[in-house]
Amino acid sequence: MQRFFLFFVVCFASCLTLVAEPYRTEPFDSRVHTLQVRLADNLFAPPVIGLKGEDGGIVISFDMWEDDPQYLYYRVVHCNAEWTPSSLAEVEYLDGFNDRPVDDYSFSFNTYRQYVHYQISLPNEDVHFRLSGNYTVLVYPEGNPDEVLLTACFSLTEGLVAIVGEVATRTDVDYNKAHQQISFKVMYPQYDIRNPREEVKVRVNTNADNTGGVLLDQPMYVKNRELEYTHMSPLIFPAGNEYRRFEIVSRHYNTIGVEQMRYFDPYYHAVLHTDFPRVVTGYLYDETQKGRFFIRAEGSDDADTEADYFVVHFSLSTGQPVEGDIYIDGEFTYGHLDATTRMSYNPETKMYEKEMVLKQGSYNYRYLLQHPGKKAEAAPIEGNFYETLNEYQIYVYHRPQGTRYDRLVGYGRCGM
Repeated sequence: MQRFFLFFVVCFASCLTLVAEPYRTEPFDSRVHTLQVRLADNLFAPPVIGLKGEDGGIVISFDMWEDDPQYLYYRVVHCNAEWTPSSLAEVEYLDGFNDRPVDDYSFSFNTYRQYVHYQISLPNEDVHFRLSGNYTVLVYPEGNPDEVLLTACFSLTEGLVAIVGEVATRTDVDYNKAHQQISFKVMYPQYDIRNPREEVKVRVNTNADNTGGVLLDQPMYVKNRELEYTHMSPLIFPAGNEYRRFEIVSRHYNTIGVEQMRYFDPYYHAVLHTDFPRVVTGYLYDETQKGRFFIRAEGSDDADTEADYFVVHFSLSTGQPVEGDIYIDGEFTYGHLDATTRMSYNPETKMYEKEMVLKQGSYNYRYLLQHPGKKAEAAPIEGNFYETLNEYQIYVYHRPQGTRYDRLVGYGRCGM
């Protein structure tokens, strides 16, 4: 009987491990809007800082659509390379206290949509980090840690290895056509990695995508204190296309991508220019934000609290319905493929349409098509063009034998 019980416990624990979902930056409550994770001193960079604080800090910000502030708390969780919780105890990765109140908040000012803006700055007086790696912040109402309102992800690196990468359009599958292939070297002349084929993992993310990227557990070559990742099929990426963009920074006139600006109580409505599939039109250069979005409002000294919320009207002209579902994708959609991002076909206009309530700012977006039972892809609508200026982020993790967590020993970026 005792053996059976132990067997049941082991199996149950294994099942929990198998079904654990990786964390990513995303809201779970309909009241939470405009969730962002940024560097304190560089809004354009991915949320990665040095363990010793040499790169400033992390700022997590979001709005709650409430008239009064809520009593919110946050918890910091250390994660492994797969973005699932590591096995470390809090005292091992934190110097300070967990489960802290979110006490930095302010009210919206002179806006039609009332909201409360919250910020969490890390590290702070109460929370310091002992270890490198991936981290997730969970925000929840006071006294109810199981009711997670949002998760926000960032990383701390030790900078112990050097990363040199390049992007090529001459790939192992085609030549200056629809793909890009990256290759890179990880060099560690002053750092000890005894068994790199067993101890090192590397993650590669593209642009502002936060849905996991590619995780490599083996280099192609191991040389004298150097790992080489080259001619590997997981490092061949669809080239995609430049992101589409629009700005809703003014109530008074049309800005980039906006055809009409109207007011219907209680919101301003920004009607974007009609979009068309770009798969057959060829590549056209446009300087974008790599899928990201930034909050700003004309004439505002503090856009965090003075920017208003607009109803943004998207339309994609296809002429007729297509097989599958079309979604709007960008950092502001948090990788969600659901009713909040799914477009509907209007037989009268022969267009796919969607309304989203978004805070004033500058946005990048693209369209994804998901056929039944398959992965959503941008290529059927946006096309794949080798000239696209993509950004690739490289994370190098090291777990020496006998240790219990993935150290982030290096981070780098490369692009076209």
